[in-house]
Amino acid sequence: MDSEQLLRQHGLRVTRQRLAVLAVLDEGGHPTVDEIVRRARNRVGSLSTQAAYNVLTALHDAGLARRIEPSGSHARFESRTGDNHHHVVCRQCGAVKDVDCAVGNVPCLDAAVDHGFVIDEAEVTYWGVCPGCQLPR
Repeated sequence: MDSEQLLRQHGLRVTRQRLAVLAVLDEGGHPTVDEIVRRARNRVGSLSTQAAYNVLTALHDAGLARRIEPSGSHARFESRTGDNHHHVVCRQCGAVKDVDCAVGNVPCLDAAVDHGFVIDEAEVTYWGVCPGCQLPR
């Protein structure tokens, strides 16, 4: 399904800005808003940071984008949604990579005490040092 159909299917108007942001997210990775703005501007010419936030909020609310916020880092976004995967973050350079769910069933982890909540998702962030930062300097 192309991006225009995807937006319409989720009840969103098709705009150049939404298409550009979706294209950036579909390139993969976990870009920050600043990275998304820079890369989307190459596609549409003009995109303010506020407009990018508005687009990302709409995409997130529609389930087309996921926002992750590693501690001490800017918010990052990705198009991989709905599968409850996790992330590994480099403590030195901030690189972020996907980690598939260890168990494969939602919520992946069982809480010892659920306090009466119906838990439907677990978010795990692994921290370490990426291969590039492990190299001697």
